[in-house]
Amino acid sequence: MISFCIPAHNEEKLIGATVRAIHAAAASLNLDHEVVVADDGSTDRTGEVAQEAGARVVRVEHRKISATRNSAAHASEGRTLFFIDADTIIEAQHVREALDLLDNGHIGGGALVEFDGPVPLYARVILGVLLPLYGALGYSAGAFMFCTREAYLASGGFPEEYYGAEEVFFAHRLKKQGRFRLIKGKVVTSGRKVRTHSMWEVLGTIGQTFWKGPGFAKKRENMDFWYGERREDPGP
Repeated sequence: MISFCIPAHNEEKLIGATVRAIHAAAASLNLDHEVVVADDGSTDRTGEVAQEAGARVVRVEHRKISATRNSAAHASEGRTLFFIDADTIIEAQHVREALDLLDNGHIGGGALVEFDGPVPLYARVILGVLLPLYGALGYSAGAFMFCTREAYLASGGFPEEYYGAEEVFFAHRLKKQGRFRLIKGKVVTSGRKVRTHSMWEVLGTIGQTFWKGPGFAKKRENMDFWYGERREDPGP
């Protein structure tokens, strides 16, 4: 079985489409699969919408995405794990590419992303810089990652001391277990953060994370870009 693990907090507007896209992709490949949503302290209908779309929901109270990703994985049953963000749409080709890599001896990998619609110019510039850097370093966006359960357990999973950039540290852990590679296709993820935040807010978080090092991401107050009050997305 393949398990698709989704962390979610107040995602009632997007979680349904994400879960349905996963089911459609898996069904087109005739895969035995499950979708597990870790509903982390939501105060809206995230859990109900996810269930209605065909996911199994586990309720947690972490408010820390690294721990929430791990909770979804621990509640899952598959021998292959996919980690998909609640605002990300995947297709069959993404899953097929990932499974082909695993069949050819890789223990895990991920994907780069593209936004779901128009975003400010500054965001396109940032993405244009970060994606080649991530690709060159072999690091994945957190919106789409995958690995064998054996590699996940051996690596220790997502490091729960981090409130952000957990996907980078997880990829680093996985690389110690074997070959890690990105698929060629990009997955579509929501551009709501860059549509609702200024260039200075985005650059401030990214810049300080790189400049001050891993310790910066260990404090929740430094990750307000991710954990602050959600702003209304004007839409793609």
